[in-house]
Amino acid sequence: MMTMKLRPPRHRIQRRAIGWWVTRGLCLLLPLAGVPALLFGFWEASRPWTGPLLVVILVLGLLHAAVVPGWRYAVHRWEVTEEAVYASSGWFVRQWRIAPISRIQTVDTTRGPLEQLMGLATLVVTTASSSGAVSIHGLTPEDAAEAADRLTELTRRTPGDAT
Repeated sequence: MMTMKLRPPRHRIQRRAIGWWVTRGLCLLLPLAGVPALLFGFWEASRPWTGPLLVVILVLGLLHAAVVPGWRYAVHRWEVTEEAVYASSGWFVRQWRIAPISRIQTVDTTRGPLEQLMGLATLVVTTASSSGAVSIHGLTPEDAAEAADRLTELTRRTPGDAT
């Protein structure tokens, strides 16, 4: 039986992922700040509490957009070997995952609208684990497709029941 060690994966994600995370954070900030801003603008009696609430939401949202993406970029790593898929992610809570090749059930790539705009893709490796799929965000579409092709070939050649 082969033993796999928990270790940092070798490859960084694309630096463009920072811009993707900043954009996602700002897109979330708009509706969060929009409701108190509308109340502040149209309901005069709410201004004593919506004004400070709006300031807090904007400060925390902008701070989040300025700090978290760079922090996440520093942590996110990935690697595909003959034995497993390795991924580390997170920004506050770090998650390190290993998916043995013999346990892989499906391999997908996804590209949401913002990812397409920024030339990024996500590799999703589904296993029989109750922890869910291993998702590697912030890859180039070429890296994601190449990794998916490699994993498909490795999985095909690897004995095991993938359950």
